[in-house]
Amino acid sequence: MPPAPPPLLRPATPEDAPAIVTIYNDAVATTTASFDTEPRSVEEQARRVGTHDARHPFLVADDGGEVVGWAYLTAWSDRKGYARTAESSVYIRADRRGRGIGRQLLAELLRSARAAGLHTVLARISGGNPASVRLHVALGFVPVGTMHEVGHKFGRWIDVGLYQWMAETPGRVPPVTAG
Repeated sequence: MPPAPPPLLRPATPEDAPAIVTIYNDAVATTTASFDTEPRSVEEQARRVGTHDARHPFLVADDGGEVVGWAYLTAWSDRKGYARTAESSVYIRADRRGRGIGRQLLAELLRSARAAGLHTVLARISGGNPASVRLHVALGFVPVGTMHEVGHKFGRWIDVGLYQWMAETPGRVPPVTAG
């Protein structure tokens, strides 16, 4: 039997908010991928989907009409000097992790970032999340520092690693590939 085709990547819509929030709220409740401690509402998520644009896309991985992952870029700061820097976020439904969906989503975000003229994409990755570190490093992110004990969740302090991808640094960052 041939392998199933990869999910379709498409822009998120407010109608995707229930599936997006289900994935996110599971991460809030069970992981340190987010330092939110309270579930997000569908209404809040639909509002957040609407704040993204071509420069800061919000994508979903759609597998036969079912959202199984999502990712987006957000502005790193509202200060003008940071206008070409963004931050990435990637979340995959628990039962679909480890199947390359995160890589597919992040690679597409990086292609979009390059096309939009962004120079740098940053990722904050909580300690104890080696799968996210592997994903980001595989797509050309490099570690640039550790913020010690900046997050507190599940009764413990957690370090956060800062990773950086630069679109315009020949030789330092490998080309973005989904494969």
